Amino acid sequence: MNDRQTVAVLGAGSTMGQAMARNLARAGLCVRAWNRTAEKARPLEDDGAELCATPREAAEGADVILTMLADADAVIDAIEAALGDGGGDGDGDRGGDGAGAVDALWLQMSTIGEVGTERCVELAEAHGITLIDAPVLGTKQPAEEGKLVVLASGPSDAKPIVEPIFDAVGQKTIWAGEAGSGTRLKITTNTWVLAVVEAGAEMIALAEGLGVEPGLFFEAIEGGPLDLPYLRLKGKAIVERNFEPSFRLALAAKDARLIEESAQRHGVDVPLFSTIRRRLAEGATDHGDEDLSATYLTSAPGA
Repeated sequence: MNDRQTVAVLGAGSTMGQAMARNLARAGLCVRAWNRTAEKARPLEDDGAELCATPREAAEGADVILTMLADADAVIDAIEAALGDGGGDGDGDRGGDGAGAVDALWLQMSTIGEVGTERCVELAEAHGITLIDAPVLGTKQPAEEGKLVVLASGPSDAKPIVEPIFDAVGQKTIWAGEAGSGTRLKITTNTWVLAVVEAGAEMIALAEGLGVEPGLFFEAIEGGPLDLPYLRLKGKAIVERNFEPSFRLALAAKDARLIEESAQRHGVDVPLFSTIRRRLAEGATDHGDEDLSATYLTSAPGA
């Protein structure tokens, strides 16, 4: 009998999902990988992952079902298919009783906002399964290096089950409270991340417009309280016009919309961030598949 923990990774072909699945497999966990576009997950076979044709196939007999997908609709569609409720994923086994999957813990690690997470909580309760809400902080390189920050929330008795997974994909785990608290913490941190990048992009565009070498700005703040490693990282990408995606602008625009939605739900006025949300959405129209730092091109389209 195989005593290794079995994890079904739904969304294993995405930038984040593939990196996380690979690190899980390399850490000795048994990984069953599903992705809507199967070819994107195929490289995981080299690390010992088993590719599955449907979410249901991946989830049957798994200890944990991990979802890492683009938005709430994709998450709900995949998990319903995994539990035997059908969905639009191509799994023909609709309306089943969920045997073999309903005993698994559901580890939801996508960034889907408050409303999306509430839908997941309701779905988990309807199926009698445990939900851990645990979005991550980090992009492509930290995901590949297993250095994500996990923002976890859910019942404490599930911690021993998910901690080996968190150890494999992250360098730090923060437990924020009951399920949903992790998502609220992610919304909070994303507000700062997106604001830093947009402000940095506009600063560099203005500096270049004024004939100021951007490197002089970074020299001016070096070693001081205004010096941020992430600002330097994205600033370097902008100066070099290297917009290879670490975190796609389209996904950043989606996250910005989730932030504004939460602010409106809770009666918080965020005029600065509303402007950032509109700016990212504008940039995503033409540069959605490029890195978040490509928001610079909206301020300096002739650069």
